[in-house]
Amino acid sequence: MLTQVVAGRVYDFSRAVGRNSDLGTGFAYPIGIAFGEGDLVYVLSRGYERWANQPWQKTHQGARVSKITIGGEIEDEEFILAISKSGVGEGELIWPAGLALDSRENVYVTDEWLNKVSVFDNEGKHLASWGSAGPADGQFNGPSGIAVDQNDDIYLVDSLNHRVQKFTKDGEFLAKWGSKGSADGEFDSPWGITIDGQGSVYVADHKNHRVQKFTPDGKHVANFGSKGTGSGELTRPSDVTVDSEGDVYISDWANHRVQVFGPDGRFITTFVGDAQEYSKWARMSTNPEKMKRYREARSPETAWRLNFPTAVGYDHKKERLMIADSQRGRLQIYDKLKDYSRPLLTV
Repeated sequence: MLTQVVAGRVYDFSRAVGRNSDLGTGFAYPIGIAFGEGDLVYVLSRGYERWANQPWQKTHQGARVSKITIGGEIEDEEFILAISKSGVGEGELIWPAGLALDSRENVYVTDEWLNKVSVFDNEGKHLASWGSAGPADGQFNGPSGIAVDQNDDIYLVDSLNHRVQKFTKDGEFLAKWGSKGSADGEFDSPWGITIDGQGSVYVADHKNHRVQKFTPDGKHVANFGSKGTGSGELTRPSDVTVDSEGDVYISDWANHRVQVFGPDGRFITTFVGDAQEYSKWARMSTNPEKMKRYREARSPETAWRLNFPTAVGYDHKKERLMIADSQRGRLQIYDKLKDYSRPLLTV
């Protein structure tokens, strides 16, 4: 369904952007989304090992942040530059997991393998790195989701330490909450994180199959979702974002979909992917004969759908949702329409 009219909301599928690529106009397992000024969008690619039976640290490719523009019109997207690359040196990435921007549009990237945060300016210059492996305050065990509040303080999901930590933008430890468990305020391998317009913090509690909402100082407020495959149920959620009206979008990773909830936790609708046409960048790089075969397929619907979507981001300026369709190397974009009217049909 390209246009969904549900519970007083209208979502219209816009387009797909990207393709599987180690560099340039595409992504290598996109896993994070952040929005800059104007049409600027930053997309984090996790990358992958290129050759088997070789030391993986030396064959890992494709990890980077792509700085691109995505305008409001179909096919209005351009690649600008790549930030960072695969490697173990300063400013390089091995298992990048989370992406966020501060008020100056500096770029923060977490790395699960290196157990640190790398910081870049918006032209790709490496500015700093901080963090180390361990369970102490300010240390990490598999840092993943990262978000920046209105004061430029950093909230970071310390996944395998089963907690959230808060830092200054320079990496000075401020606070923490959470421990391993399934009670309210406890986590099991949390992953994604976001902050809404009121400063509330939402955490994708991956192995507890839910999203938890907290006050800025870590007091539990509410839960969204429960384990399962039905409407409003989740299996290994990986990310969460919130729009300007308080609707909550959850990347329901293992169910291959994005679930939408109202501010009160009520289930609204589901996105399963609607990329019926190749993206602009995919068409530019695809053999014309391959495109003919695609159009001849009896049932190409599988290729339209989301496949382990890992990240979601909401562009408040343009009122649109972007989904990192990770296995397919692309973004799928849905507009939330505010002035949609249905035509009056007469017989």
